[in-house]
Amino acid sequence: MRSYSVFAQYYDELTSNVEYPKRAEYLLELMERLGHAPGLTLDLACGTGSLTRELAQRGYEMIGVDRSPEMLSEAAEKNRDAGEVPPIFLCQSMDKLDLYGTIDACVCCLDSVNYVTRPKTLERAFQRVHTFLMPGGLFLFDINTPEKLRGLDGQVFLDESEDAYCVWRAEFSPRRRICTYGMDVFRLEPTGLWSRGEELHEEYAYEPAELEELLRQAGFSHIRQYGELKFRAPKPGEGRIFFAARKEF
Repeated sequence: MRSYSVFAQYYDELTSNVEYPKRAEYLLELMERLGHAPGLTLDLACGTGSLTRELAQRGYEMIGVDRSPEMLSEAAEKNRDAGEVPPIFLCQSMDKLDLYGTIDACVCCLDSVNYVTRPKTLERAFQRVHTFLMPGGLFLFDINTPEKLRGLDGQVFLDESEDAYCVWRAEFSPRRRICTYGMDVFRLEPTGLWSRGEELHEEYAYEPAELEELLRQAGFSHIRQYGELKFRAPKPGEGRIFFAARKEF
């Protein structure tokens, strides 16, 4: 069962609470604080391209990469008029990233790193990002913390729009270090009847120190951690952490 095959068409409607402009502004200010000038930027695991669009509209030349063709179809349609140079979209997995040339920065947001559920695979993904970054380039990403994922165990969530609703059921396995989301997506068809689709999503509970080590092994340096949409170090119990790492000049 492939993630986001059913959910893609309704992803934007059912996640309308995600403040993409706020996240884009945060990333741009963080880059500025780290001394990074605007340039060609990769949105890794771009999904339906909402963040890609926000960055493109702020003058960044963008490439979006995602492994879901359904999500990329939504992204391409959404970004037809985004920025002076419309973003390019590629269907690839993180660990097999293969660009046409180098990039100045890479962002990977909304806990996409957690979706890589094998540390060895994530190490290869970090290595691929490092390979295509220009010397001095920045890599920014966020994660759901282990504390947050453990706290989701046994919880049920409901997202709904006018013609769709989605029921999420979360279970956390301490042994596997994985939070599994079973999703039922109900859609109102043109016939007036409801159809049902199912998806299974998994997120791996990476410890921050573990991620720092993977980044170092991939060749990154100047690794920093930040609280969610903050410019300070994370505090105990925060549900989301941002990372910044640089490829040496």
